[in-house]
Amino acid sequence: MGWLMPMPVAVAVLAVAALAVIVFGRRLATVVDRLADRTGIGEALAGAVLLAAATSLAGLVASVTAASGGDAQLAVSNSIGGVGAQTAFLVVADLLHRGANLEHAAASITNVFSALLMTVMLGIVVIGMATSTTSVWDVHPASLFLPLVYGYGLWLSRRVSQEPMWRATRTPQTRVETPDSTAARGSLTTMWLSFALFAVLVSAAGFAVARAGVSLAEASGLSSTFIGAFITSIVTSMPELVTTVAAVRAGALSLAVGGIVGGNAFDLLFVAASDVAYRDGGIYAAMGASDMFLVGWTILLVGTAAAGLVRREPTGIGFEGYSILAIYAAGVAVLGVLG
Repeated sequence: MGWLMPMPVAVAVLAVAALAVIVFGRRLATVVDRLADRTGIGEALAGAVLLAAATSLAGLVASVTAASGGDAQLAVSNSIGGVGAQTAFLVVADLLHRGANLEHAAASITNVFSALLMTVMLGIVVIGMATSTTSVWDVHPASLFLPLVYGYGLWLSRRVSQEPMWRATRTPQTRVETPDSTAARGSLTTMWLSFALFAVLVSAAGFAVARAGVSLAEASGLSSTFIGAFITSIVTSMPELVTTVAAVRAGALSLAVGGIVGGNAFDLLFVAASDVAYRDGGIYAAMGASDMFLVGWTILLVGTAAAGLVRREPTGIGFEGYSILAIYAAGVAVLGVLG
């Protein structure tokens, strides 16, 4: 790929961009939390839409760039691997949260719905892989359905948030969303401008991390699927990790969980965008056994996280935390063998 950097440059860019992500990511989480209070859309939905879209732009650009350069496996595994990495970030956030289990304290039916939406979208990817020879102008119909299902899912998510038919049982450990009194005093226009500014800065830093990460990974000789799943997906997901940790420390627990599960659904749109950018045929036809394993592994991770949101263990990282760590580690080992 022509956009690879020399090793010393890549290391320097990675360090500077990572610092920028940490600084601006924390501010972005604070702005989104205030927007959630001011607009009334709720922390969970704000995380699923605003925070997810803003922090995922770097990964989107990385996948599209890889696809347009002819590396279909890197493009897709960067998307699917990002879902796995960010699901594991939930465990990291849970470890940093003092008190009850994060999924217990951040009880939200909107987050449960987002996890179900993610599973549906992963199912569409599986169907695309099973019918990979079908395409219209080298774009598979599954890639057209992904954004439609995502958009409809967001509409349903707002309905679920505003008119929930299921409600989580409140316990002493439940963190109930409380509007920030300072949000009411701030200008909504200023908040949106701040959101846009920090989103651009985080995205630019994340894009730089992606380019530097790919440059470093190329020297290892690992497969594109492995590199995408466990290297570029992690470095491009750094904004999600930083903003999730910042949201937890700020007490915006529903926003933290919503940013992960909502961001995961957004990340699956990378597959559709990559299919459009890939001009050597349908992108699903270029996937192999390793990519199919990656999708199945991701479904396991998402399903386990959803079960944790429903079960709501009272303390610790819960059964879902230990299970997610075990599944993630097993995925690294198996995909390393598959190549």
